Amino acid sequence: MDFNIILQILESAIRLSTPLLLACLAGLFSERAGIFDIGLEGKMLMAAFASATVAALTGNVWLGLIAGILSSVLLAALHGVTSITFRGNQLISGVAINFLASGLTVLLGQKLFHLGGRTPSLSVGAELDAITQPFRDFLGRFLGPDTVKALTSYPRMTEITLPGADALAPLPIIGPIYRDLISGHSILVYFAVLCVPLTWWILYRTRFGLRLRAVGENPASVDTAGVSVTRLRFAAVLICGVLCGFAGAYLSTALSAGFVKDMTAERGYIALAALIFAKWRPWYAMGATFLFGILTAIANYYPNLTIGPISLPAQFMQALPYILTVIILAGFIGRAIPPRAGGEPYVKER
Repeated sequence: MDFNIILQILESAIRLSTPLLLACLAGLFSERAGIFDIGLEGKMLMAAFASATVAALTGNVWLGLIAGILSSVLLAALHGVTSITFRGNQLISGVAINFLASGLTVLLGQKLFHLGGRTPSLSVGAELDAITQPFRDFLGRFLGPDTVKALTSYPRMTEITLPGADALAPLPIIGPIYRDLISGHSILVYFAVLCVPLTWWILYRTRFGLRLRAVGENPASVDTAGVSVTRLRFAAVLICGVLCGFAGAYLSTALSAGFVKDMTAERGYIALAALIFAKWRPWYAMGATFLFGILTAIANYYPNLTIGPISLPAQFMQALPYILTVIILAGFIGRAIPPRAGGEPYVKER
């Protein structure tokens, strides 16, 4: 295989694995605290819609990012109230959030834009200018035209060129790897990578992380020590919501140029599978999600693969990452032991 093709596949794998990694880390925080969260898919979908909608209406991707995080946190809080405060079934609550997000995003999208549930394309042009005109008129009353133009000219995440990328490009091997593989991603890609060591540090090197893991294993002992189990679990659920918000915003404002119906494409469930594959550990989660990203990138690069006399159809190649994920989970990870108190509501003893 040509070196440039390998770089293209790996670069695509990084972009495709980023939302999976953020969602996987989100589920890690929640499940380490004993709250199973099937609703990663729904929170990502709602965040993707809110981010694309606000970015389209205002022309500002950062406002879209904030909207995406807030919408995901609201659903996370709903899941927390249902499963922690009212001690409801955590799996049913997560599934309900997925159904709610799937229907609500299409309904609101059609109501706002009349485009079949999708948002306008987040590219600077006449169509987007017409949509953002009311927002720009409102800002124009208080700010100058130059400020308004600056605030409403970035509806999408832009790629970042790291220092020295162009200067090192002529160097063999190292130059293309640095310029094409490491450099040239949106800021959320680097944020997702940074979240891996940060998550490890929080869980294994801080008092909060120690208590969080203890809540997922033996909440009664944490309660006996005078620490609020409810508060810790709510904190974990809200952190999960924040990370899902970043994942959804990345999907609609960086990986794509707008929101379309069910654009998460079951990534929330794949993130849960990767979490099991990673055995609830941050560094392993990075490897598991990158593996799925590579499989998806290969399937995208070779939509009609021919091996000798056998020609594989495009539908098989599209399903291949999911098939291999199931095979890997079923036969290669060994025994994955979840947190002992996972999925069980805590009832304080009197």
